[in-house]
Amino acid sequence: MQFRSVFIAVFIGVSLILSALLINRARPAVETAQPSAAFVRATGKCAECHARETGAIIHQFQRSEHARKGVVCLDCHQVLAGQDSLDHRGFMITIQPTSLSCSECHTTQYQQFIRSRHGAPAWAAVRGSEDFSDEDIAFAEGYHPGAVRRPPNALALLEGPGAAEVGCLACHDIGRPNPDGSIGKCTECHAAHSSSVALAREPVTCGQCHMGPDHSQLEIYNESKHGVLFNAQRATQNLQADPRTLSTADMSVPTCATCHMSGLDGMKFTHDVTERLSWFLFAPVSTQRPTYSRGQAEMQELCQKCHALPRVERFYADAETVVRATNAKVQAAFDLMDALTAEGLITDQPFDAPIKFLFFDLWHYYGRTAKHGAFMGGADFVQWHGNYELLAKMREMEEIAATLRRGGAR
Repeated sequence: MQFRSVFIAVFIGVSLILSALLINRARPAVETAQPSAAFVRATGKCAECHARETGAIIHQFQRSEHARKGVVCLDCHQVLAGQDSLDHRGFMITIQPTSLSCSECHTTQYQQFIRSRHGAPAWAAVRGSEDFSDEDIAFAEGYHPGAVRRPPNALALLEGPGAAEVGCLACHDIGRPNPDGSIGKCTECHAAHSSSVALAREPVTCGQCHMGPDHSQLEIYNESKHGVLFNAQRATQNLQADPRTLSTADMSVPTCATCHMSGLDGMKFTHDVTERLSWFLFAPVSTQRPTYSRGQAEMQELCQKCHALPRVERFYADAETVVRATNAKVQAAFDLMDALTAEGLITDQPFDAPIKFLFFDLWHYYGRTAKHGAFMGGADFVQWHGNYELLAKMREMEEIAATLRRGGAR
């Protein structure tokens, strides 16, 4: 009798389980394809819809450090003062989180970022000061005099809104002023849903903008010994390492972020990419930064994690020799242009004569390239993509100047 009761109970239990499975199998896919409970906890309620509609962003977020730390979608998409809001399926959200959103948790990093040239100076280099408040301008000018209080870029105006918006500002919007009063876009380096430290350490991430003829840092890096070593040993580098404890065991080969931002073996890390720089290399005629000594000392301290001090000092001495020699070549071109203007042979308006395009190429492309190549270990960029082109363009300018002085066409 007891066996019979047990048998009946087991039979009924199995029958219920089978029935549940059959019923569940008959349910529409939209009901059964829900994320697991753990998945929903990691990504928030948003995952229920976005796993079906825009699945890639859910998977990116699921693998992120934010997800591992229990951050959910609404932590970043909550509406802060000054941000546009949207009633999105029962949730009041902001569609476009800004650096203000990131600064809610990463306050120090945001304050460092807005002191850098990645902040307001990046946007102003194209659009000028017109989009910034007086407070924004005063703050940025305190760190970078003349970098924000300036007119819109003359070349961008001539090229037109399509080129400026899709070309120039695609990179320079890292310093975009936001409606909520914040500056910049953290997602330019970290990505929106991956929020990845590893991504920000990849040279190709910096190379999205720092490439091409006027700032060919990526190409120079790839040619340099640093770049060759990284590409050969990338699999051994711990790109995910915590910035607060990053060591040479994690990153034995430097990337852009290692030199310009990282705290290595106890050094402090920073989001002000200008802290360790000693020269204004981007300028037509480069001068030392006001923080020259401090910036050089901090960068050299990092260099010594791999190199002996005599080699570091020799490298800097050689690089500064290139900078001064390049300055002399560029200054000669400026002197020629000033003389032609004084003689009334050219106007003081930008880009209204062929010689002005040559002059722009000379300092903006080849002068910068030679100086960056010297400080980043790119011999070919010091020589063929730098000094050779400086000499060639100067010769062309001198020929045009001679023609103008003989009364030829401008």
